[in-house]
Amino acid sequence: MKKAVITGVTGQDGSYLAEFLHEKGYEVHGLIRRHSTINTERIEHLLKGNGNKLILHYADMTDSSNLIRLMSEIKPDEVYNLAAQSHVGISFEIPEYTAEATGVATIKLLEAIRLTNPKCRFYQASTSELFGGLPETAPQSEKTPFYPKSPYGVAKLYSYWIAVNYRESYNMFCCNGILFNHESPRRGENFVTRKITLAVANIVAGKQEKLSLGNLNAKRDWGFAGDYVKGMWMMLQQDKPDDFVLATNETHTVREFVDIAFKKAGITLRFEGEGVNEKAYDAKTGKLLVDINPEFFRPAEVEFLWGNPEKAEKTLGWKREVSFDGLVEMMVREDLKKVNE
Repeated sequence: MKKAVITGVTGQDGSYLAEFLHEKGYEVHGLIRRHSTINTERIEHLLKGNGNKLILHYADMTDSSNLIRLMSEIKPDEVYNLAAQSHVGISFEIPEYTAEATGVATIKLLEAIRLTNPKCRFYQASTSELFGGLPETAPQSEKTPFYPKSPYGVAKLYSYWIAVNYRESYNMFCCNGILFNHESPRRGENFVTRKITLAVANIVAGKQEKLSLGNLNAKRDWGFAGDYVKGMWMMLQQDKPDDFVLATNETHTVREFVDIAFKKAGITLRFEGEGVNEKAYDAKTGKLLVDINPEFFRPAEVEFLWGNPEKAEKTLGWKREVSFDGLVEMMVREDLKKVNE
């Protein structure tokens, strides 16, 4: 039985990956930080009953001595580093912590593996935020120059290159997965896609008056997180380590996401105005449902992300399964259920 360690196991990707690896027959270990309140909602179903579907260990990615101890005791075949301060907007508010948890922590984990189990295969969760969203570079691939525009993106840039450096310096099996935006009903509520679908559900239920957003013109390449964790695993099954973009090869505006989300709940929107004055009304009743709040604009905005997954499709055989429309429908459906529970 193979052993895998997942950092960030309580997050969206960590929970889907833990499910996937368990189904593959792995012994799955997850690293979690100690909190005064329980934050295992996404993985609770893996912890109940018999079978040890998921073994948890207390750890902090900034504590190198503990990481060394855990790598030595568990002796994993694969490590998936998903832990990070992963919210782009919040990274502007806590840039130093983001640098430590998202950037420097990666070298601490790599060192722990190098010192205790250098044959272990390592996956580093990289991000499309590395590219900075320059339209002239789209669609972005593994060969596109990096130009991060947030403390989060810069921290991830360090993690990307240190993984490459350990691969080249110590012959370690290190892969970077450059994943474009991937969402699901398990997405955190402060991420824009989940903020939208939860607001739609609350508005339909009469629990919220309207939705306030930032830049509706920002374009993203959105896929389903459950599809993307399969690609993570595929990268570590190759004969040689390499870096891969996972994306849908489509791009959609935040406005499109909002429009479709409301339609999935039976509401047609009518958009009026431009810029910070843009608003969306219920086409049937005329009620204001969406407006713009300048506070949600970032100091440096990434306007345009569009990924080219050709290398992953050809080399790994990876392919996304859930369409953009299907993703939005899935998220709205689940939030409608949640709000009405």
